[in-house]
Amino acid sequence: MISRPEPAGTSDQLADRGRRWPLGRIIGIGLLGLALVVTAAIVVGAVTLSNLNGARARVVDSLDPAALHGSQLYAALLNQETSVRGYLLSGQRSFLGPYFSGQTDQQSQVTSLRGLLVGLPPAQADLRQALDAASHWRSAYVAPVVAQVAASGQPLPGGNVATGKVEFDAVRAPMNSLQSYLSTQRHRAEARLRTDATVLDVTGIVLAIVLVLLVALIAVALRRIAIRPLARLAADARTVAGGDFEHEVDPSGPQEVHQLAVDVNRMRERILSELSAVRAANLTLEDRALDLERSNAELEQFAYVASHDLQEPLRKVASFCQLLQRRYLGQLDARADQYIEFAVDGAKRMQALIDDLLAFSRVGRADRELVLVSCASALSQARVNLTAEIRRSGATIESDLLPSVRAEVSLVTSLFQNLLSNAIKFHRADRPPLIQITVTQKDEFWLFSITDNGIGIEPQYAERIFVIFQRLHDRAAYAGTGIGLAMCRKIVEHYGGTIWLDTAFPDGARFCFTLPVAPASDEENSDD
Repeated sequence: MISRPEPAGTSDQLADRGRRWPLGRIIGIGLLGLALVVTAAIVVGAVTLSNLNGARARVVDSLDPAALHGSQLYAALLNQETSVRGYLLSGQRSFLGPYFSGQTDQQSQVTSLRGLLVGLPPAQADLRQALDAASHWRSAYVAPVVAQVAASGQPLPGGNVATGKVEFDAVRAPMNSLQSYLSTQRHRAEARLRTDATVLDVTGIVLAIVLVLLVALIAVALRRIAIRPLARLAADARTVAGGDFEHEVDPSGPQEVHQLAVDVNRMRERILSELSAVRAANLTLEDRALDLERSNAELEQFAYVASHDLQEPLRKVASFCQLLQRRYLGQLDARADQYIEFAVDGAKRMQALIDDLLAFSRVGRADRELVLVSCASALSQARVNLTAEIRRSGATIESDLLPSVRAEVSLVTSLFQNLLSNAIKFHRADRPPLIQITVTQKDEFWLFSITDNGIGIEPQYAERIFVIFQRLHDRAAYAGTGIGLAMCRKIVEHYGGTIWLDTAFPDGARFCFTLPVAPASDEENSDD
């Protein structure tokens, strides 16, 4: 199909198009500015947040635990000094218990402190000085006086106790210096923490303000440069879509919108040029539809004739095989009787298969007028057709009050008959079949369910059972051609419904299907 060429445009139009910025450039500049601001804010925020986390970690993970262990170390040393002083004044050995336990606590606290004071040389120096002074106090003072009291069994004069207190002051001084240093470092870290938190807050506020301004600026620019031209283009496109293909589309806006308008114009011209081709194609489709209808009619006639011509010789084969079976039963050997039985059974199954195939091929092909069918009457007829099976199995069939639907009586009867036959056939050996039929209205459809207490169907076969000739059991165990459920699906879908197996039902099988609700006018006419 040849379309009209696109006009090249005047030199003024080309110059105007050259002065227009592409929409991608406009959006790109706005996004670039936004990205730069966001990147700068992220960098500043990341650095500040890293400093904030570092300061917080220094306080929480280092300085606070160090101060705590320093206080506990000081307490352990004081317990030692107090224990020794009590022992010297009383002469009782039990007063030395805190002295020895204090040394154990001292070792534990020193081990923890050394790991926490890494990177703090002044604190490490104070700790070493305090430990050296404590060691000197124990060796130069505590050991001799304890030995003296232990030898004499008598308390020492108060002067010796005062001497020990003076000796212990050499331990107090570095410990106080250590605590003071740790406290100073903590105050500095807290100040750094507050400063970084303030910087982080200010960065967030500035970022939010800049983002709002940039988004507002981009929105205003896009509305003026792109949205308004797009709105005009959309209005022109709706006019063309409404059928006015002669309406000219006026290109405007950025380069992309301008080019889009040109493309819409070209599309409008292409539509005009191809309308004739579409009309010609419709005529061709109508002709092919008529051919298809004729072909379907011929196929239906062929299926009928073929089944009729196949049944005639098959009936002869079946009849003569049955005559052989009746006349010569027991007169030949057991293998001959078995062969004749196979031939009779095969002929019967072939007859049933041809009948079912013919019925299956006819569903939806015959152009019959739909009438208002009572589902209750169709169910009753299906029960009559299955009288022998129901009596033989002792089946019980319970049903709700069933509605009427627009359909064919024979097909609705066949639908119920196939589902009931399946429920009766696949019953459990230890109990008679119990079949329950319920119906509810769901919007514009009747939802039917047929539930039995039989052997059930595994969920993985929920789709396979509706495929023609598909069987889940050996033919020797359960008779049938494998067409029944396929027939049910074809009938239900012919009337616009759906059929499925309820895989959630645990005890037996439950088949559900839908049929359209008959129009109210049909029911009123039926009542009349």
